[in-house]
Amino acid sequence: MLFLAFGIVMFLFYQQDVLSYAQVEAIKTFVLSFGIYAPIIFILLFTFAPLIFFPDGILALAGGLIFGFAWGSVYIIVGALCGATVSFWLARMYGTHMHKKLANEKLVNFQKNVQKHGFVMIFLLRLVPLVPFNIISYSAGFSSIRYRDFFFATLLGMSPGVLVYANIGAQSLAFGSREFWYSIALLVALVGISLLLKHRVKKRLEDYEER
Repeated sequence: MLFLAFGIVMFLFYQQDVLSYAQVEAIKTFVLSFGIYAPIIFILLFTFAPLIFFPDGILALAGGLIFGFAWGSVYIIVGALCGATVSFWLARMYGTHMHKKLANEKLVNFQKNVQKHGFVMIFLLRLVPLVPFNIISYSAGFSSIRYRDFFFATLLGMSPGVLVYANIGAQSLAFGSREFWYSIALLVALVGISLLLKHRVKKRLEDYEER
């Protein structure tokens, strides 16, 4: 049933050429065409796009542009959690088959004591994006990390990035304004902090694996 539902949704999205665009404006036009159902359609896009590795950053920017900072952040978080959950359980239920499908992807090899340190591992990976969002979800599903730890670590770890992207999307209509440049400065700061912390976080994750 899951694959049938996914197939129907993705067929409709491809018919509209939405997921073939790398343009925030195209997603905005498509989502708003559904009127009062726009939030549901946006969340569905975010839920199923990870299955074809569509860039989540583009969808996050679109969320801020379409719904504004506050509601955009809410819908992005809900959609991202749904997408992460689908990826996690697909990997867990169809492990061998999914692993073959992702043979060309650089998966994270969670090894020792993942149940004990799973929350911290996922939180750090989400907070400082060492690997793509979707790869973390699939990798966690292949491991023995508890879903509860995965869910809450994802929620907390991705929130700063979601707020930054939603803010940029919301301010994009005021291109060149002071608020717009503030939003860009926040993105630069987020990237800068991530780069500074990347090596330290990577070392911490390696230490957890060795314990």
